[in-house]
Amino acid sequence: MFSNILIVCMGNICRSPMAEGILKHVLAIAGKTDRSVSSAGLGALTGYEADPMACQLMAQKGLDISAHRARQLTDHMIHKADLILVMETWQKTAIETRIPSARGKVFRLGEWEKIDIDDPYRKDESEFIRSMTLIEKAVAQWAAKL
Repeated sequence: MFSNILIVCMGNICRSPMAEGILKHVLAIAGKTDRSVSSAGLGALTGYEADPMACQLMAQKGLDISAHRARQLTDHMIHKADLILVMETWQKTAIETRIPSARGKVFRLGEWEKIDIDDPYRKDESEFIRSMTLIEKAVAQWAAKL
């Protein structure tokens, strides 16, 4: 069982906070409250709030990620996680290169669709919506398997 799930993107202010909020919500609805879900960034904007557009889109879905603060990914987080979900193939490679023992527990969030989820940072609302839509679909696929 995957009891400690870590979601990783680059800055930890757009994609991973949205994915964290959505996955927590989906797991709670499914009664899977024994799972811990958190997020971090490979190049985190440490201490920053989630991007305002990410917060707005999540609020429209009834999810509040306004308390989120970006965290830098650490070796301890990698070791502690049972499952690490990244947004892009290069992020998977970066984590597995950094901690070779992480191989086998790092997957793309879009693994089942064989897609990367592009970073909407500093882009317009349509790019945030596109990323969020892909995240929602990918989270649903993962949640069904958790």
